[in-house]
Formats: sequence, structure tokens, C-alpha cells
Amino acid sequence: MSPRRIAVVGASAAGLAAAEALRRFGWTGTLTLVGDEPHPPYDRPPLSKQLLQGAWEPAKLHLRAADQLEALDLDLRLGTRATGLDTATRTLTLDGGERLACDGVIVATGVAARTLPAAAGLDGVHTLRTLEDALALKERLSGADRRLVVVGNGVLGCEAAAVARELGHDVTLVGREALPMARTVGPRIGELLAAEHRERGVRLLTAAVDGFETADGDGPARHVTAVRLADGTRLPADTVLVAIGSEPAVGWLHGDPALDTTDGLRCDAYCAAAPGVYAAGDVARWQHPVHGRDLRVEHRMNATEQGMAAARNLLAELAETLPDDGVLAPAAGRERRPFTPVPYFWSDQYGLKIQAYGVLGGADRSEATVLDAASRTAVALYGRDGQATGVLAIGLPPRRVRGLRALIATPAPWEEAREGVRNALA
Repeated sequence: MSPRRIAVVGASAAGLAAAEALRRFGWTGTLTLVGDEPHPPYDRPPLSKQLLQGAWEPAKLHLRAADQLEALDLDLRLGTRATGLDTATRTLTLDGGERLACDGVIVATGVAARTLPAAAGLDGVHTLRTLEDALALKERLSGADRRLVVVGNGVLGCEAAAVARELGHDVTLVGREALPMARTVGPRIGELLAAEHRERGVRLLTAAVDGFETADGDGPARHVTAVRLADGTRLPADTVLVAIGSEPAVGWLHGDPALDTTDGLRCDAYCAAAPGVYAAGDVARWQHPVHGRDLRVEHRMNATEQGMAAARNLLAELAETLPDDGVLAPAAGRERRPFTPVPYFWSDQYGLKIQAYGVLGGADRSEATVLDAASRTAVALYGRDGQATGVLAIGLPPRRVRGLRALIATPAPWEEAREGVRNALA
């Protein structure tokens, strides 16, 4: 007998969206949701904003109430790690040694925060990916020590620096890029963000970190006292946040030769990594049919959308292979569909609302229009190989930003999209 089980690995936003979609689209068999954290699925973007600010308590991050999770009739395995997957037999191995035979698997394990080797075991040096990370950093920022060094000036580093500055901390933001978020948003928008951070009192430095200086702490661990830069500069620090990016959480999949785990779990246009094995969210690198290349999108909206798409496509595949024994409710016109979203992300820094549609990364051309330098209001267009692929706006109302979305919903000739931006702003 077939095990009649689908396992979703990762109790994340993507994993929860997949589990809900599996039930909504007709799966009545066992539905196992595996999460390596002890918490029910929670929202991660507020970790670097509302939670760190103290505006939200942890319970507000929960994506669903307890009764809503109960209604899904989940075989919920929290505080449990998946340690292996045999795609040939669709057998999932858990950290206690248990092996689960599955009809299908959805991988939604997300990413893990990168850190610096010299940071290992140091008190006062933090990363920010999990709820525990955020609570530990929040506790540090609530103390009397006020000197924070943020290593990494990407989105997360900039958001955390903004929150800490609003809390009254002495903040230094150190990045390899000359401007905040420049790798994502380009130089002109990076200049606007740099001006905002400087005006708010953040010290911006372009440098590589060489190591840390420490002193004896209250316990066995040594406490950080300064960040040492490659040029010899010493930055006194009571707390350090390392925000230098992330790595897809695919280490547990390396034992299966059928899977490509280079920069995430590689999937086709349907989010399938192997027969009966799909992926969603930050961990998934899939072939985007519209853009004609592999994308891996670490943004909240994509996690939900891709979780639903992976669930729908998995069930469409299983409908062709499983016997008609009632475990999969009939669905008219059930078929797999390519996942072709218009990626969206946002960032909140001070009073700035930054929103972007499409693909900004990998652009070989960008053009920004600053509407009001004083209020940091701006629009930028991004392109690659003569096609416009992404658009970003700062300080525009959502309705106008959605209007810009239509210009790059599919890659358009650069000049055509450029004229569309001008007309939209007129």
C-alpha cells in the first residue's frame, strides 16, 4: 500500500502556504509538517522591524491561530530536523532516525544566516534570522550599552540599523558595497538611502571586517569590545549584528545525487526538483519561464505564492499516478501550471517605504528619477539585455506603485518601459 502521506519540510510561510493549499486543493491523506524550530509558523519580516522595535510581542508574529492550525489536521513535527531525502523512494529521514515514506514532498526549508568565522562563541555578536535571534538582539538593545556595529549594508542590515538608531543607539553600518543596498537597488537609490541614514545619525563605512577584539565576560564566553577592519580601524562596540546574507538550507539534501543543490534546490518551471518532490520559498531556485533564467527569490510574498503553486502542481502530478482511493478529492481540470510571478519586495527604513516589482538583481542597466530629494521620493527602472525587468519606488502611494508594476509584468523593451515610467509619473 502507498503510504498516502505528503510531507512539507519547513514550518515557514512557504511551508504553511503549501500545507493549506494541499488541504484546499483536495489532499485528505496524512499531511506532515516538519519544522526545526519549536514555534508554530511565524512571520519573519517583522523580526528586524516591529519585534526589534518593541512594537510587537512574539505572539503577534504567528501566521495562524492554534485553532486554524488544528483545522488543517496536521501531523505537526516542530523542533524536528529533516536529515535526508531519498527521492527514488520518496523517503524522508528525521533527526531522531524516523523514516517517513511519502507520496510527495515539498521542501520549504528557507535559508540560514551567514556569519563570520571569528564570531563563533563570542557574546554580543548576533545574527538575525530566527525568532530566538531577534529576541536575543532585542534584549541586547534594551540594555544600557549603546554602541552597535552592523556588519553588512544590505536590506537586513539597513533595516536593523534604522531601528537601532530610532531606539537611540550609536550605530555604525559597515559594508563592502560603497552604498547601502547598492547591489540590489543601484547607485542612485543607494545614494538616497545613504543620505537618509547619515541624516539620522548612522555612521557609514565601506570596509571589510578583519576580526573582533574581546574581553572576559560574566560567563565562560568572551565578550566583543570592538570590530577590527581590514585597514586597521578599530570600531568600539557593545553589540555587533552580522548581516552578511544567507545560505539556502539544503545541506540535508546533499546525499541525494538526483538533486541539484547549487544555490538552493533547483527546480523546473513547475517548482519540481524530482518526481514527487517540489520546493517553495527562499530555498527554491526555479526556471522562470518569462525571464528565461533561474531565479531564487528571498522575499515574503514569493514564499506564499510559491508554496501554493508547489502544492497545486504536486497534487496535479499525484492525480496522474495515485489510485482512485479517495485520498485525493477529484478536481476538474487539474493540471500543472508554470510558476510565473512578478516578484515583489518591500523594506521599511525610518519613514521610507521602499517597494519593488520584478527582477532587480543581475541588472546591467538602471535609471533613477528622484522626484524629491528632501523626502527621498524616487522611482528607478532596472533592465538586462535591452529589456526592462524591474521597477522600484520610494515614497509613492501603493496605487501608483501597482501602476508601475504593469510596465514590467513581462520584460519589455527598455525604451518602451522608460517612456511608460515617464507617463506614469506625469
